[in-house]
Amino acid sequence: MHKKMHFDKHRWRHFQASIRDTAILLREFRIPLLWFSFAVIGGGLLYDFLSELLGEPVGSLMESVYIVLTVTFLQPPNRDFPNHIFLQLFHFIMPILGLVVLAQGLADFGSLFFNRKSRNKEWEMAVASTLNNHIILVGLGHLGYRVAIKLHEMGESLAVIEYNADTADTVNAVKNMGIPVIHDDATRPTVLEAANVKKARAIIMASQNDAMNLQIALKARTLNPNIQVVVRIFDDDFAHALQEQFGFIALSATEMAAPVFAAAAAGVDVTNPISVEGQLLSLARLTISKEAPFAKKTIGFVEDNYHLNIVLHRRNGNSEMHPTDKAQLQPGDVIAILGGPEQLNQILHDNGQ
Repeated sequence: MHKKMHFDKHRWRHFQASIRDTAILLREFRIPLLWFSFAVIGGGLLYDFLSELLGEPVGSLMESVYIVLTVTFLQPPNRDFPNHIFLQLFHFIMPILGLVVLAQGLADFGSLFFNRKSRNKEWEMAVASTLNNHIILVGLGHLGYRVAIKLHEMGESLAVIEYNADTADTVNAVKNMGIPVIHDDATRPTVLEAANVKKARAIIMASQNDAMNLQIALKARTLNPNIQVVVRIFDDDFAHALQEQFGFIALSATEMAAPVFAAAAAGVDVTNPISVEGQLLSLARLTISKEAPFAKKTIGFVEDNYHLNIVLHRRNGNSEMHPTDKAQLQPGDVIAILGGPEQLNQILHDNGQ
């Protein structure tokens, strides 16, 4: 049942992406459509004026517009062919004028509509600009790609910015998930604005350059003071300083970081990993949802099935440290869990986060 719900959720997100793409296509098509409408209506007004002037009046202005529209698509109007040369010219000029204006727009529309996987930078920016309350991911290296997958699995709306042309394979893989990828320099404010940073709720800097990550983080916070900032920092001391001074979530670039980065950007409280006997562990806070498969199960059930430890259980304002295995969990309860990356990612994913 849970897998089916997860599949339906992904299918719905792909459907939403298709609707968003089509809406943008129609928006891009509005200029040739506007010119075509202008040609038909303007031609109808001119035809009505000339028909009156030349002694071959048409029944009404609407009929004149209809005549111009039908001859534009090489269809004969429901009336006799006019006698005057000026009116006859409409039957030859309008198909050329109208179809030239419309054909280019239709060709561009069809090319983009049936070739959604090969978007240029401008198109990716247009798609990203439609997102709201989304997450921006900067960098599609090894870590960034895994973070993108985790966020996609968690059902998050996502826009990616990647400058390095060497990541073509991961870029294509991410695009195939329906995620817009802007190929540009994220240190430029205009690129962040193209990803709709002002309406984003979080941004993740996953590049390997600490200085660049910090630069982008500060610019993103300037453009959107309320945005949640998650930044990859190799220096642990520097990471702590960023957390204290700017309120950034600064995480070290360990091999296990992808689920932690994704969870932090999604609003889950996750600590920076520590190494215990060679095993990397993080502490996460989790509010149990109604849809969680472990709701109304015991703490022992969760620990045995997810291979992690629950170190705190909170209900109705009352907290219990090191709760017993037999304590039952209810929707709305808050638990603090200690575990490795895969274990944390699995329970967060099952909880719908």
